[in-house]
Amino acid sequence: MAAETPYVRPDVKAFLDALAGMGGVPIDQMTLEEARQSYVALHGMADAPPRDLAVVKNLSCPGPGGEIPLRLYDTREARDPGPVIMFYHGGGFVIGDLDTHHNLCTEIAHQMDLPVVAVDYRRAPEHPFPAAIEDCEAATRWVAGSPEALGRAATGLVTIGDSAGGNATIVVGQLLAADPADVPLALQVPIFPLASDAFGSRSFEEFVEGYILTRASIEYFDAAYAPDRNDPRAMPILGDHSSAPPTVLVTASLDPIRDSGRDYGAALSQAGVSHVHLEIHGGTHSFTNLRKAVPSYQKDLERVFAAMKLMLEHAE
Repeated sequence: MAAETPYVRPDVKAFLDALAGMGGVPIDQMTLEEARQSYVALHGMADAPPRDLAVVKNLSCPGPGGEIPLRLYDTREARDPGPVIMFYHGGGFVIGDLDTHHNLCTEIAHQMDLPVVAVDYRRAPEHPFPAAIEDCEAATRWVAGSPEALGRAATGLVTIGDSAGGNATIVVGQLLAADPADVPLALQVPIFPLASDAFGSRSFEEFVEGYILTRASIEYFDAAYAPDRNDPRAMPILGDHSSAPPTVLVTASLDPIRDSGRDYGAALSQAGVSHVHLEIHGGTHSFTNLRKAVPSYQKDLERVFAAMKLMLEHAE
């Protein structure tokens, strides 16, 4: 029986066709610096412009490997105590940084009207697993307990991240459940996360070529990050889900690691954890950073924000 042809939105197809026509060099044939520059270039070409905010400020906090660079975003110069959003960027733990996700972070702060703190964690291959996770955890604990240095008092934390950052979102939640921070984790938002091993899944076989995230890039990131697949900090599906916070889980139907995210949604259901699962139908990995090239992705991102607001209001 022939495989069913997947639904691809018209504006997604136009972008995928344009990328294919450009004939770029595969990531595994680039130097590390070239790979990082190409990621910046892709988002610069394809993402919506940044929002104007009252505060965009570089900070740092202590970490296990030295100072961790952070960037604070806020629509307000000053605000009363309230939730603070922690953002962990994607890029396979290898090629992302504060600048690749700058526009997205301004959008989150603008739409949610909450402070956002982006974490510039140590990257592989210079710093393989679990360095990135250690930095994300350390920065999150620092934000929870450093209102004077941050200039804002957190009453709760909202963790959010895309792809590798979605993995970090889930893992940090498990680490904070085992050893709570100074304020509670109110909500987690893993976006197209790697939660279980994607190799061999149906979505990996169907969408690993021609849909943004490729086999070459996944294997490249995996070799650089060198995760221990038996460690819940690498594969959080192995962790305890019973104490997970309320969750907004986001997957994309054309994503090779889609089934990894779906696995996590199933685990949350089995554990009885309150969550919303949004699947971006006819959309790809990295939809959050392609909103200029694919205009329909803006509405998808706004659905994510609506779900976040719903869950936060429900918690209150």
